[in-house]
Amino acid sequence: MGSKITFYIVRHGKTILNTLNKVQGWSDTPLTKEGIEVAENLGKGLKDVKFSSAFCSDLRRTRETINIILKNSDQKELPVTEKPELREICFGAYETALATEMFKDVALYLHYTNAQDLFNDIFDKNKEITYKEAVNTISILDPMKMAEDFNTVEKRTHKALSDIVQIESKNKENKNVLIVSHGLSITLMLHNLGGKRLFVKDLENASVCKVVFEDGKYIIESVNDMSYAEKGKNS
Repeated sequence: MGSKITFYIVRHGKTILNTLNKVQGWSDTPLTKEGIEVAENLGKGLKDVKFSSAFCSDLRRTRETINIILKNSDQKELPVTEKPELREICFGAYETALATEMFKDVALYLHYTNAQDLFNDIFDKNKEITYKEAVNTISILDPMKMAEDFNTVEKRTHKALSDIVQIESKNKENKNVLIVSHGLSITLMLHNLGGKRLFVKDLENASVCKVVFEDGKYIIESVNDMSYAEKGKNS
């Protein structure tokens, strides 16, 4: 029997653009005071989990978040590896635009009267539409033709996960791995692992998605879990 790898996949803390409800993909802004506090709470809530390795994207907001988590979980000496494949989606010309405007455009293209109806269907397990159609529509509508489509993001995030598995599986020990990434890139990563109908809302800042890799298979144990941050807040 091989090793068991448990991934704690975290969405970064809240940023300035998050607060302004603006599109934030490859564009980057620092964590707000609230974003720092929730990352501190998450770190405290993860004190009982000893990580063998830590990874984040090459964007500032994930780097800030993971360093705060490790400091507050008493693991600040653990080196962090940056992986560009863990980046958020590139939204092209929509970068830093109001998120409401972007999703209004997506909704109209997909024959919805408004964005709320679109999201209601995306998070409805009985509907066919998922974030795949929404992300592909952003790519189609982007006049700059820079926005990434679903398959591009799904493939690169899955490659990041596979590369980490290959590294962590070498000595056959059970391990916990910390990954800090981004809301939609995590969503599409888990979509590829069979989790496309597990989401009932967007991932919250500092939420944890727990994924286990064992015997060649990925199992999604939980998504959008805020209990670790709550535990740290109350400690």
